[in-house]
Amino acid sequence: LAGEPPPSQGPPPRVTEVAPGSPQGAVAPLYGPPGPTATPLGGPPAPRPTTRAEIIERAEKWTRAKVPYAMDGYWSDGYRQDCSGFVSMAWNLGRSEWTGSLASVAERITKDDLQPGDILLFHNAENPEGGSHVTLFGGWTDSARTRYTAYEQTRPATRRQATPYAYWTNSARFLPYRYRGLAGGGRTDPSGPVRARPGADSSGPGARNAHVTRLGQRLVARG
Repeated sequence: LAGEPPPSQGPPPRVTEVAPGSPQGAVAPLYGPPGPTATPLGGPPAPRPTTRAEIIERAEKWTRAKVPYAMDGYWSDGYRQDCSGFVSMAWNLGRSEWTGSLASVAERITKDDLQPGDILLFHNAENPEGGSHVTLFGGWTDSARTRYTAYEQTRPATRRQATPYAYWTNSARFLPYRYRGLAGGGRTDPSGPVRARPGADSSGPGARNAHVTRLGQRLVARG
Protein backbone atom coordinates (compact mmCIF):
# COMPACT_ATOMS: atom_id res chain seq x y z
CA LEU A 1 0.00 0.00 0.00
CA ALA A 2 1.15 3.53 -0.69
CA GLY A 3 2.89 5.25 2.16
CA GLU A 4 3.88 2.11 4.08
CA PRO A 5 7.44 1.34 5.17
CA PRO A 6 9.18 -1.38 3.12
CA PRO A 7 8.31 -4.85 4.45
CA SER A 8 10.77 -6.56 6.73
CA GLN A 9 12.64 -9.56 5.33
CA GLY A 10 14.15 -10.78 8.58
CA PRO A 11 12.79 -12.47 11.69
CA PRO A 12 9.85 -10.87 13.52
CA PRO A 13 10.76 -7.98 15.82
CA ARG A 14 11.21 -8.55 19.51
CA VAL A 15 7.99 -8.50 21.49
CA THR A 16 7.85 -5.85 24.17
CA GLU A 17 5.60 -5.74 27.18
CA VAL A 18 1.87 -5.58 26.56
CA ALA A 19 0.35 -2.19 27.29
CA PRO A 20 -1.28 -1.90 30.71
CA GLY A 21 -4.87 -0.74 31.02
CA SER A 22 -5.63 2.67 29.58
CA PRO A 23 -8.86 4.06 31.03
CA GLN A 24 -10.17 7.10 29.19
CA GLY A 25 -12.26 10.18 29.76
CA ALA A 26 -15.48 11.20 28.02
CA VAL A 27 -15.94 13.66 25.14
CA ALA A 28 -14.48 16.98 26.27
CA PRO A 29 -13.67 20.40 24.82
CA LEU A 30 -10.08 21.44 24.24
CA TYR A 31 -8.27 22.02 27.54
CA GLY A 32 -11.12 20.24 29.31
CA PRO A 33 -14.10 21.58 31.22
CA PRO A 34 -13.85 24.38 32.12
CA GLY A 35 -10.53 25.05 30.37
CA PRO A 36 -9.33 28.57 29.56
CA THR A 37 -10.42 28.30 25.92
CA ALA A 38 -12.96 25.51 26.21
CA THR A 39 -15.56 25.39 23.47
CA PRO A 40 -19.14 24.20 24.03
CA LEU A 41 -19.95 20.63 23.10
CA GLY A 42 -22.55 19.69 20.53
CA GLY A 43 -22.91 16.96 17.94
CA PRO A 44 -19.98 15.40 16.07
CA PRO A 45 -17.59 18.12 14.89
CA ALA A 46 -17.26 18.93 11.21
CA PRO A 47 -14.16 17.15 9.84
CA ARG A 48 -11.10 19.38 9.57
CA PRO A 49 -9.13 18.66 6.38
CA THR A 50 -5.73 17.11 7.00
CA THR A 51 -3.24 14.79 5.32
CA ARG A 52 -1.70 11.50 6.36
CA ALA A 53 1.71 13.16 6.64
CA GLU A 54 0.30 15.77 9.03
CA ILE A 55 -1.38 13.08 11.15
CA ILE A 56 1.86 11.13 11.54
CA GLU A 57 3.85 14.29 12.29
CA ARG A 58 1.43 15.26 15.06
CA ALA A 59 1.68 11.73 16.48
CA GLU A 60 5.47 11.94 16.33
CA LYS A 61 5.38 15.24 18.21
CA TRP A 62 3.71 13.60 21.22
CA THR A 63 5.99 10.57 20.88
CA ARG A 64 9.11 12.75 21.01
CA ALA A 65 7.71 14.68 23.97
CA LYS A 66 6.79 11.43 25.77
CA VAL A 67 3.50 12.97 26.86
CA PRO A 68 2.52 11.35 30.18
CA TYR A 69 -0.67 9.32 30.18
CA ALA A 70 -3.45 11.02 32.17
CA MET A 71 -7.15 10.30 31.87
CA ASP A 72 -8.00 13.69 33.41
CA GLY A 73 -4.99 15.63 32.13
CA TYR A 74 -4.78 17.96 29.13
CA TRP A 75 -1.55 18.65 27.24
CA SER A 76 -0.36 22.11 26.19
CA ASP A 77 -2.19 21.76 22.85
CA GLY A 78 -5.49 21.23 24.68
CA TYR A 79 -6.04 17.52 24.04
CA ARG A 80 -6.72 14.96 26.77
CA GLN A 81 -3.74 12.73 27.50
CA ASP A 82 -5.43 9.36 27.00
CA CYS A 83 -5.75 7.05 23.99
CA SER A 84 -8.77 8.74 22.41
CA GLY A 85 -7.45 12.22 23.17
CA PHE A 86 -4.23 11.26 21.39
CA VAL A 87 -6.08 10.19 18.23
CA SER A 88 -8.22 13.34 18.43
CA MET A 89 -5.00 15.36 18.47
CA ALA A 90 -3.43 13.41 15.59
CA TRP A 91 -6.59 13.81 13.50
CA ASN A 92 -6.74 17.52 14.44
CA LEU A 93 -10.29 17.28 15.76
CA GLY A 94 -11.79 20.28 17.51
CA ARG A 95 -12.17 18.45 20.82
CA SER A 96 -11.14 15.28 22.62
CA GLU A 97 -13.36 12.40 21.55
CA TRP A 98 -13.58 9.00 23.24
CA THR A 99 -13.68 5.48 21.81
CA GLY A 100 -17.47 5.61 21.76
CA SER A 101 -17.53 8.67 19.48
CA LEU A 102 -14.45 8.41 17.23
CA ALA A 103 -16.43 6.31 14.74
CA SER A 104 -18.74 9.29 14.19
CA VAL A 105 -15.93 11.14 12.39
CA ALA A 106 -14.60 8.07 10.58
CA GLU A 107 -15.61 5.29 8.24
CA ARG A 108 -15.04 1.55 8.55
CA ILE A 109 -12.39 0.10 6.29
CA THR A 110 -10.74 -3.31 5.95
CA LYS A 111 -7.34 -4.55 7.03
CA ASP A 112 -6.21 -4.46 3.39
CA ASP A 113 -7.17 -0.78 3.18
CA LEU A 114 -5.08 0.33 6.17
CA GLN A 115 -2.64 3.17 5.55
CA PRO A 116 -0.63 5.39 7.92
CA GLY A 117 -2.97 7.73 9.77
CA ASP A 118 -5.87 5.27 10.03
CA ILE A 119 -6.80 3.77 13.41
CA LEU A 120 -7.59 0.45 15.04
CA LEU A 121 -10.47 0.98 17.44
CA PHE A 122 -11.88 -1.20 20.20
CA HIS A 123 -14.88 0.21 22.05
CA ASN A 124 -16.12 -2.03 24.84
CA ALA A 125 -19.72 -1.06 25.53
CA GLU A 126 -19.76 -3.16 28.72
CA ASN A 127 -16.82 -1.25 30.20
CA PRO A 128 -16.37 1.83 28.01
CA GLU A 129 -14.03 3.79 30.26
CA GLY A 130 -11.74 0.98 31.34
CA GLY A 131 -12.06 -1.71 28.70
CA SER A 132 -11.56 0.17 25.43
CA HIS A 133 -8.53 1.34 23.46
CA VAL A 134 -7.46 2.87 20.13
CA THR A 135 -4.14 2.95 18.28
CA LEU A 136 -2.92 4.98 15.32
CA PHE A 137 -1.70 2.85 12.41
CA GLY A 138 1.79 3.78 11.23
CA GLY A 139 2.41 1.15 8.54
CA TRP A 140 3.19 -2.56 8.26
CA THR A 141 6.49 -3.85 9.64
CA ASP A 142 6.51 -7.25 7.92
CA SER A 143 5.57 -8.56 4.48
CA ALA A 144 2.96 -10.93 5.93
CA ARG A 145 1.14 -7.98 7.54
CA THR A 146 1.05 -9.59 10.94
CA ARG A 147 2.67 -6.60 12.69
CA TYR A 148 2.42 -2.87 12.32
CA THR A 149 3.88 0.30 13.81
CA ALA A 150 1.40 1.48 16.43
CA TYR A 151 1.33 4.96 17.89
CA GLU A 152 -0.64 5.01 21.12
CA GLN A 153 -1.23 6.85 24.34
CA THR A 154 -0.95 4.45 27.24
CA ARG A 155 0.85 4.22 30.55
CA PRO A 156 3.36 5.60 31.22
CA ALA A 157 3.55 7.85 28.12
CA THR A 158 3.05 8.12 24.36
CA ARG A 159 4.85 5.34 22.53
CA ARG A 160 5.56 3.96 19.06
CA GLN A 161 6.39 0.28 18.61
CA ALA A 162 5.83 -2.79 16.46
CA THR A 163 2.56 -4.39 17.53
CA PRO A 164 0.84 -7.65 16.50
CA TYR A 165 -2.27 -7.11 14.39
CA ALA A 166 -4.72 -5.99 15.57
CA TYR A 167 -3.45 -5.63 19.16
CA TRP A 168 -1.84 -7.51 22.02
CA THR A 169 -5.18 -8.31 23.66
CA ASN A 170 -8.78 -8.44 22.39
CA SER A 171 -7.30 -8.49 18.90
CA ALA A 172 -10.49 -9.63 17.16
CA ARG A 173 -12.40 -6.68 18.62
CA PHE A 174 -10.17 -3.95 17.18
CA LEU A 175 -11.66 -2.57 13.96
CA PRO A 176 -9.94 -0.40 11.32
CA TYR A 177 -11.30 3.09 10.65
CA ARG A 178 -10.33 6.04 8.45
CA TYR A 179 -10.81 9.71 9.28
CA ARG A 180 -13.41 11.35 7.05
CA GLY A 181 -11.48 14.61 6.87
CA LEU A 182 -8.51 13.19 4.96
CA ALA A 183 -7.52 15.20 1.90
CA GLY A 184 -8.48 13.39 -1.29
CA GLY A 185 -10.69 10.97 0.61
CA GLY A 186 -7.68 9.24 2.10
CA ARG A 187 -6.82 6.93 -0.78
CA THR A 188 -3.65 8.84 -1.61
CA ASP A 189 -1.82 11.64 0.14
CA PRO A 190 -1.20 14.72 -2.03
CA SER A 191 1.69 15.71 0.24
CA GLY A 192 3.63 12.60 -0.83
CA PRO A 193 4.35 9.14 0.59
CA VAL A 194 4.06 8.75 4.34
CA ARG A 195 6.73 6.77 6.10
CA ALA A 196 6.32 6.22 9.81
CA ARG A 197 9.58 6.18 11.68
CA PRO A 198 10.70 2.65 12.58
CA GLY A 199 10.57 1.66 16.23
CA ALA A 200 13.58 0.70 18.30
CA ASP A 201 12.91 -2.97 17.61
CA SER A 202 13.58 -2.35 13.90
CA SER A 203 17.28 -1.84 14.51
CA GLY A 204 18.01 -3.91 17.60
CA PRO A 205 20.52 -6.78 17.80
CA GLY A 206 19.90 -9.31 15.03
CA ALA A 207 17.37 -7.15 13.19
CA ARG A 208 17.33 -7.60 9.41
CA ASN A 209 15.03 -5.38 7.40
CA ALA A 210 14.98 -2.58 4.85
CA HIS A 211 15.62 0.05 7.53
CA VAL A 212 18.79 -1.72 8.71
CA THR A 213 19.93 -2.19 5.10
CA ARG A 214 19.56 1.52 4.33
CA LEU A 215 21.38 2.43 7.53
CA GLY A 216 24.28 0.12 6.60
CA GLN A 217 24.50 1.59 3.12
CA ARG A 218 24.72 5.10 4.55
CA LEU A 219 27.48 4.09 6.97
CA VAL A 220 29.49 2.44 4.17
CA ALA A 221 29.11 5.53 1.99
CA ARG A 222 30.49 7.70 4.78
CA GLY A 223 33.58 5.49 5.05
